[in-house]
Amino acid sequence: MLRLVRFPILLLAVGLATAALGPWARAQDKPKADDKAKADDKKAVDKKADDKKPAAKAVLKVTVPNDAAELKIENQTMKTTGKTREFDVVGLDPKKTYEYELVVKFEPNNYTTITRKKTVSFKGSDATITADLTKDDPSDKAVIRFVPTPDDIVAKMLDLGKVGKDDVVYDLGCGDGRIVIAAVRDKHALAGVGIDLDPERVKESKEAVKKAKLEDKVDIRQGDVLEIKDISEASVVMIYMSDELGKLLEPRLKKLLQPGTRIVSHRFTLGDWKPEKTITVQGDDGDEYTLHLWTVPKK
Repeated sequence: MLRLVRFPILLLAVGLATAALGPWARAQDKPKADDKAKADDKKAVDKKADDKKPAAKAVLKVTVPNDAAELKIENQTMKTTGKTREFDVVGLDPKKTYEYELVVKFEPNNYTTITRKKTVSFKGSDATITADLTKDDPSDKAVIRFVPTPDDIVAKMLDLGKVGKDDVVYDLGCGDGRIVIAAVRDKHALAGVGIDLDPERVKESKEAVKKAKLEDKVDIRQGDVLEIKDISEASVVMIYMSDELGKLLEPRLKKLLQPGTRIVSHRFTLGDWKPEKTITVQGDDGDEYTLHLWTVPKK
């Protein structure tokens, strides 16, 4: 079991002890102390005795999503493994309240990395502190490894979304930009917007847009799809992410998109939001691909 020493706590304890000793020492210099001074002396001595008591300690029990998850406590990487991890927390003042920031990074599959934060508050007198980092949180951050959708499946996604000349097509996690390029080039969509977190993918997408000579109709932006503020102009949204990210996107899409907007996802779902249509298509490579369709309801 690792031991966590809260250094700022120890410094506070020393400061309190010094402050308590001050008036007590000065009172001893007086040959004849009055009643008030005697009372102050007693308080100071009592305080001095309290400061000599051993500092409290506690056990911090942290539950993480999987055995291999990386855990940081107060920005310090912990070396222990396992789903449940315990740490000794020492140097606590029983009269104070403390906070720890915990950050866990884990991979629910081989293409998704999720970062989750949690702050735990506890009293110095608490014997046990528990923190559960296994539950989904709206503030989770997810990074998806880019896996391109085959061009023939892109075409079927556009068909499922009924993309036409009046549509503004967004691709969240656009990768190399192939979906928004195909939407404008092949379906004559009004405009396409691709958003990706990875600067390398953004660079690659912009080069592909330039090569297709569609700079006037396709815009590639770098950004986190979980921090998008406004995508209300989209009439069709394309997604190929993960189920974990889909859970996080569901409330955002319902909030940010206009009623009637179509959403097409390759393979993955959007949390508890059931698709209105799911189809399985065969690709040119002989593999089967699952596509889902949603329409944003009236608010």
